[in-house]
Amino acid sequence: CYGPSDERVVSGMRVYTSGDVEAVNGTDVRLKCTFDSSAKINPELVIVSWTFKPLSGGRIFHYQQKPYLPPDGIFKKRVHWAGDIMGSDASIILREVKFIYNGTYTCQVTNPPDVHGPVGEIRLRVVKTASFNELLYLVLAIGGGIAAVVFCLIVIVSCRRCKRKHRQRQLEGDEEVPRKERKDPTAW
Repeated sequence: CYGPSDERVVSGMRVYTSGDVEAVNGTDVRLKCTFDSSAKINPELVIVSWTFKPLSGGRIFHYQQKPYLPPDGIFKKRVHWAGDIMGSDASIILREVKFIYNGTYTCQVTNPPDVHGPVGEIRLRVVKTASFNELLYLVLAIGGGIAAVVFCLIVIVSCRRCKRKHRQRQLEGDEEVPRKERKDPTAW
């Protein structure tokens, strides 16, 4: 039994992931995993474990003071460490994803004494082509960029025309002043 002075505060690790991720076959995808720890981060004690659950599961990545990449299997030379432990980032990148990478990826981080807490999960779906939403965003981004360039060109051309007209008016005004000051020699 613990008395009031013996109370222990138990706080766990919080792990955050991006949830559902879609990637086009043959492209690279970042599986983002960040974490919060109530304890000061000690890079010598932090452990990151990534597992993959297709129809059958298994560990694909392990970090303990340094990344341990898979020496064989479907993820050999395809998993790259993209994290920064001191920045609370335990992300990895999957290079040239394949359809067999469809599944659930879990990220577990421990930072003693914070060793309890939920794992982060990412459900990866590898597709043949980008989804309609991604294509729409791409079209809108390209269209927006083109529209911005056209707008800037219109503004520049308009400003130049205004300056040119202003100069012409000034020149015409300068030419008219000497004519008004001349006196007609026939007039008395």
